[in-house]
Amino acid sequence: MTSEATTGIYPVQKWQQDGVVKLSDCVAEEVPIAMIYNGVSHAVMLATPSDLKDFALGFSLAEGILSSPSELYGIEIVPQEKGIELHLDIASERFHRLKERRRSMTGRTGCGLCGAESLEQALRIPQSSVKSTLKFKADAIQKAQQQMQIQQPLQNMTGATHASAWVSPEGEILLVREDVGRHNALDKLVGALASSGSDKQGFVLTTSRASYEMVQKVATADIPMLVAISAPTGLAIRIAKSCDVTLVGFTRAHQHVVYSGAERIIY
Repeated sequence: MTSEATTGIYPVQKWQQDGVVKLSDCVAEEVPIAMIYNGVSHAVMLATPSDLKDFALGFSLAEGILSSPSELYGIEIVPQEKGIELHLDIASERFHRLKERRRSMTGRTGCGLCGAESLEQALRIPQSSVKSTLKFKADAIQKAQQQMQIQQPLQNMTGATHASAWVSPEGEILLVREDVGRHNALDKLVGALASSGSDKQGFVLTTSRASYEMVQKVATADIPMLVAISAPTGLAIRIAKSCDVTLVGFTRAHQHVVYSGAERIIY
């Protein structure tokens, strides 16, 4: 197993009204990826095996395992026969806190609640609100939405992945991460932003629905706005309001719906 094996070619039979055709299809791969902190396995996620260092850092920050990239001393990618291990060397204080959580989860394709031991731990609402005073023009949301499809090479090849994009206040897509799991794509983006030292002057656009976990991750990363192509959940809206995250859903050509934080959007 290698970290570059993001797709595979499979023989298929395609049925259409005029008959059956034998073809080769490009399919997105997903593999078990284990997060191992200071030698102790913490989580196994099913994910696309790309941008794995971004994934490791972003997952650690978004899950509250780390509070800063400086607490991560190193990442080693170790391919195994049936998956990939990510070995993270983290600060001893953060590792001690992680052990206290006694959390071990084996996940689906992006798994938010797996292994949580209580409702409080599962929700893990960030303690402080997003601090940004940045405002965004509604046109910036529309501009980003129009660019999104051509920014997803893996999705365009396979039709199987989600993407999270980092968008400038002017609506330019600056960075994209893709994965079979929507949470994983966002974790990868958060990790890429953290490793580059981004000033968080922008917003996240996701091709998925806006679940509570997506809002939770954005708020933990101190990102002021999450724009989703699909719908939010009620819990996502409530958490967005409590954390002062602007939440936008049903983003289409010439329309979008603002569920919280409308004061950040200029019409």
